[in-house]
Amino acid sequence: MTVLAGDLRLNTYKRWPVEFSRGEGSRLFDDKGRAYIDLVAGIAVMSVGHSHPRVVQAIARQAQELIHVSNLYDTVPQQRLARRLGELSDGMSSFFCNSGAESIECAMKLARKWGDGRSRIIAAHGSFHGRTFGALAATGQPAKRAPFEPNLPGITHVPYGDADSLRGAIDQDVCAVLLEPIQGEAGVVVPPDGYLMAARRICDEAGALLILDEVQTGLGRTGRWFAHLHEGVAPDVMCLAKALASGLPIGACLAAPHVAGAFVPGDHASTFGGGPVVCAAALATLDVLDDENLVERSDRVGAAARERLTEMVEDRARVRGRGLLVGIEIGGGRARAVAEAAFERGVLVNDATPDVVRICPPLNIAQEELDSALDIVGESIDEV
Repeated sequence: MTVLAGDLRLNTYKRWPVEFSRGEGSRLFDDKGRAYIDLVAGIAVMSVGHSHPRVVQAIARQAQELIHVSNLYDTVPQQRLARRLGELSDGMSSFFCNSGAESIECAMKLARKWGDGRSRIIAAHGSFHGRTFGALAATGQPAKRAPFEPNLPGITHVPYGDADSLRGAIDQDVCAVLLEPIQGEAGVVVPPDGYLMAARRICDEAGALLILDEVQTGLGRTGRWFAHLHEGVAPDVMCLAKALASGLPIGACLAAPHVAGAFVPGDHASTFGGGPVVCAAALATLDVLDDENLVERSDRVGAAARERLTEMVEDRARVRGRGLLVGIEIGGGRARAVAEAAFERGVLVNDATPDVVRICPPLNIAQEELDSALDIVGESIDEV
C-alpha cells in the first residue's frame, strides 16, 4: 500500500489552527489540553452540550443492539422519534435523512409533488438552505450559487421580511414559499413582527404551502420549541436537523396531514436516514431538552445575554436575536478579527458574515461560563 503525505481532504473548509480532541459540556479541549468555552456549539448543534451523559448512554446502548437496517424494514427508535416529533408539532409526519440540506431537498420535492403541476418555489434574499443542488438553488445568496450555475430552475427570491414583496411575487404557478424564521447564516436577521403570520395568510390565499426551515432555529434555540411559535404560526412543512441528535448526522422533514399524503413509496428515500443509533440519540436529546427545561432557559438566559452585550458594546455594535441565537453587528468587516481575538483568549465564536459575530452556545451552558465568555467577547470587540 502506498503511504501518502499531506492533507488529502477536498479543500472545502477554511479551518481554524486548532485540533480538538475532546468535548465536555460547554468546553472543547485541543490536542494540547487547552480548554475553550464553546459559543459556537457546532453551529447550533450541541444544544445539550458536548457528550451529555444521557445521550452517550443512549448511543452506546443502541449500538450494542442494532446499528443499521434498511428502511425496507421497521425499527422501534424511528417509530418513537416520529411520534415524539409529531407530539411537538401538532401531528406532523416525519421523513428522516442525514442533514439540514437533505431535509430541504425532501421539502422541495414534496411541495412539487403536492403541487401537481404547480412547481415554482419562492424563497428569500439572504437565505441559506444548504449546499446540495436544490437547497443551493433556494439559497438567496448569489455568490454561493454562481460557481455552480445553471442552478435548479423554478425558484424566485424576494426581499426577506417584506410581506408586500412576497404577495406581489406569488401566483397560480407557486406551490410553496420557503422561509427561515430567523436568517442565521445571513447574520441572525430577525424579521419584523408579524412577518411569518403575513406569509401564512399570503400562502393560504394563494393555495400554496408554507415551508419553514427550522434547521438552525428549531428545538429550543430561540426560546420556543420552534421559532415560528413566537408568532403562533403553523407551517405546512418544517425542516429540522442540527440540534436534533447532539452531533450525530440527522435531518427531518415534517409534513402536516394534508400534505404528507402526497408522497407514496418510492417517491423519496435515504439509505441511512432514521437509523437506530441516531434516532436513539435524538430521543435522548429531546428528553434532556425537556427534563432540564432548556427551551425556557434559552429564552430567559438569551434575553439577559443580549441585554448584557448591548450594555457592553454601547454604540459600537448592534445586538439582535432570540433566545440563545445572538448576532452582534460590528461593521467595518471586523467580525473575523473579533473571532480571532476571542479565540486567542479561549472563547469560540463564529463570524457569520464579515460584519456579524454569531453566538449560539449550548442551551445548558453554566451562567458563570457564559458571563466569562461574554466578557471576553466584549474585550475582543474593544480590541479591534
